[in-house]
Amino acid sequence: MSRIVRQPAVGAKRFCHGLFLDKDAPGLAFAYNTAMEPPPFSPDDIALSAALQRKVGEVIAQSGGWMPFSRYMEIALYEPGLGYYSNGRTAPGLQGDFVTAPEISPFFGQTLAHALVPFMAQSAFRILEIGAGSGQLARDILTELATQDIRLESYGILDLSGGMREKQQEALAAFPQVRWLDSLPEAFTGVIVGNEVLDAMPVRLVIRKNGGWHERGVSGVDGHFVFEERLADSTLLAQIARQIPEPEALPEGYATEVHPHACAFIRSLAAMQQAGEGSTALFVDYGYPAREYYLPERTSGTLLSYARQRVDADVLSHTGLRDITAQVDFSVMANAAMEGGMALQWYGSQAAFLLVNGITERLLRISPEDTARYLPEARRMQMLLSPAEMGEMFKVLLFGNLELPTHLAATDRSERL
Repeated sequence: MSRIVRQPAVGAKRFCHGLFLDKDAPGLAFAYNTAMEPPPFSPDDIALSAALQRKVGEVIAQSGGWMPFSRYMEIALYEPGLGYYSNGRTAPGLQGDFVTAPEISPFFGQTLAHALVPFMAQSAFRILEIGAGSGQLARDILTELATQDIRLESYGILDLSGGMREKQQEALAAFPQVRWLDSLPEAFTGVIVGNEVLDAMPVRLVIRKNGGWHERGVSGVDGHFVFEERLADSTLLAQIARQIPEPEALPEGYATEVHPHACAFIRSLAAMQQAGEGSTALFVDYGYPAREYYLPERTSGTLLSYARQRVDADVLSHTGLRDITAQVDFSVMANAAMEGGMALQWYGSQAAFLLVNGITERLLRISPEDTARYLPEARRMQMLLSPAEMGEMFKVLLFGNLELPTHLAATDRSERL
């Protein structure tokens, strides 16, 4: 997931989704904790991390002293009861580890609700949300649909993290149509939604060395883990060739990520959609098309970790206490959907998608004369739309087998993929 965070030791600058911004940038100040340094991890946190580190060490030992980084990332985030998303300590929101668009403004979910209606009208008034986080997005969508007298048949939630279900149930107690799923249904008719899901799926790390491609994995014991590289196997080489434009032209020492786990997930969704009677999937995340993702000058990849509103390139320490994330390659995601039989329907920036679906109309519900309410909401909306904040860094991808509404067709930028 993407996060609004404070970059340590950068003086008067802020760090927001990979961009350095002036500390006085309008609309940003509220999104940061006020303390200069976060509090230390508690003894309970340290004990939990130590238990997970022992688990990682056991898996490394069982794997001959080395495992792919994707396996480390999977354990660090999703190990039952211990991983970052499974230990019940994940803290989205302004006072937590990271902030996502639904926590910034209800306008985000309200606008998505309006965008989904034309697709549901062609299929069924059902929503399946993948990775519901705090439940804020679901609550905003359901509330907005209720104000329009639109009643859903069902709102299913499938979360990669078991640790968030209790928080979601509390947030969504007023909506009896919400159901929690343990796996993807075999078939689905309606609309699928995923906000900041793909970036948290395990990635494989690769580096170009000695004229060829190596895989960067993890070795070490007793909670002290280091990167170690091995020659890429044939399966990984095929993924590199499939995903990276002109991989052999990249410079020596070039390190980056490839996304076979997310591709497999998208293909599974496409199979589920094909088995249904019509659906569209909508994913919002931060990333680039392949030709921008694998620029020759982006030599260190996009992998980062987040904890307590701070960003860090150290992804191997405090296992289980920090989020790990990588930017999304939207080109390979679109290709995976099409390989699964779905049509690529729309691609563009978050700002373009929200604007064409009427986000500014949400703000007009508040009188500008009520400055105490209007100005903070306007600032929050600006965060969602500004090219310097979330507006351009975040992208929206739609794929499915329903007809694209005409108001969206005019703003589609799928040719950039």
